[in-house]
Parts: sequence; structure tokens; C-alpha cells
Amino acid sequence: MIDSHTHLFLCERPEADVVAAAVEAGVERMLNVGLEAGSNEQAIAAAQRHESVFATVGCHPTEAAGFGDADAERIASLAAENEKVRAIGETGIDYYRETASRAEQRRAFEAQIEIARDQGLPIVIHARDPDGETGAIDAVFEVLDARGDGVEVILHCFAAPWRVEDAIERGWYCSFSGVVTFPSADELREAAEKLPDDLLLVETDAPYLAPQPVRGKPNEPAHVVSTAETVAEVRGVSYPELERTVEANARALFEW
Repeated sequence: MIDSHTHLFLCERPEADVVAAAVEAGVERMLNVGLEAGSNEQAIAAAQRHESVFATVGCHPTEAAGFGDADAERIASLAAENEKVRAIGETGIDYYRETASRAEQRRAFEAQIEIARDQGLPIVIHARDPDGETGAIDAVFEVLDARGDGVEVILHCFAAPWRVEDAIERGWYCSFSGVVTFPSADELREAAEKLPDDLLLVETDAPYLAPQPVRGKPNEPAHVVSTAETVAEVRGVSYPELERTVEANARALFEW
């Protein structure tokens, strides 16, 4: 099994213990996702310490205040200089916590799309709206449609089931988090059922969004197994078959 999106540097337990527990649970590859300058360095350092861990570098939309050319250049340099960096991001649009202006978020997002294209790397997308709204998700689709041609796209923590057909049409990967296991997530489970095999990923977003069996507790990469079990069930396949599918997709995307 793989975890296509985690933040080891935010987990409560020591990094070595979290990674060991994941490997023991059968999670053989983890993508440790950077959020800004400091955590980008942390993500890379963890990847260098553990064979099973790989990294992304980027600027989260809530960290995009003041984003400029120097920030873009630093992300590009980190990606080019570190062999274990396998994606750019997470980046995107966030209207739930607008700690950066919408213009700043878009500027950082567009710059990171260009970095991903230049480096030949996939891009990890964050999109979050206030409850009942869709503006951020719509803006992400708009920017990617305008600028993302030729870039592999991963819709991290996919939570827009009404747009699953649009994602499929564009060939974008959808990564399902522990939210898909929640009793209220019927529409999301329906989206997980619809997605073609070759666009499917699973993740934890640890330490956030723990799946139902451990809901309310800090999440860790080991818990991606519970999410994968739910996705396998709704797709009517065995866990080993689902495991083979997401492992193959992650291997193609991240070349690990």
C-alpha cells in the first residue's frame, strides 16, 4: 500500500516511530508533502532518512502571502537538486482560511504549475471552500484548464464528488482520504466507485482526517489501510487488487 499525501513533520509521535508503524502495516511508500519553506526542508530531510519516504516541495495557498520570484526559484531549486522530490505542491486555492489574498494564492499557484511543467513533475492540488460553497474548487479547475496542459494533476483529499466526471474527463488523479470512510460521505464513496482504475489514489493527509476506525485521534500513514479497505469495498474489489491498482498509479506518477 501507499500513502500519496502525508505530513510527517506535523505528526505527534517521533518520525521514526510513525514510519516504522506504517511499514509494519504494509505501507511501503509515503509522499511527505511540504507546505512552505521550512516544511519543504523538513520533508526532504525525512525522505533522505527513510527509504520508504519521498517528498514534495511547494507553497500551500494559506502560506502564499507575499509569494514572489525568490520563493518560486527556491521551490524550483529544491526540486531540481533533491532526487527524492517527486512532486510540486501542495498548492491551489483556499477560500476557507484566507490567510493570503486571492490574488496572492493564484500567483503562487500559477508559478508552481510552471515549475511542475519545467521539472517534469506532477502537481499536488489543494482546494477548500467554506461549507456549501464551490468558489475555490471552481477556481482550481479554471487555473488548471488555462495553464496546466501537460502537467500530471493530483486532486489531494478529493472532496468534490459533483466534479468527479470533470476530473475523469481531464485525466486528473483523485486521491481519497479518511473522509471517504465517514458515515456521512455517501456521495464521496459514489465518486470513488466511478473513478477509473488508472486515476485512483489513497492518502491520509496525516495528522489530519483520520479514518472512521480511529476518528478523533491523530492520523498517521499506517491508517491509510482503513481508507483503502473502504475504497476497495465500494469498488467491489478485494483489498489486494485495490492495493495493486494504487501502487501502480503511484509508481507511474512518482517514479518510486
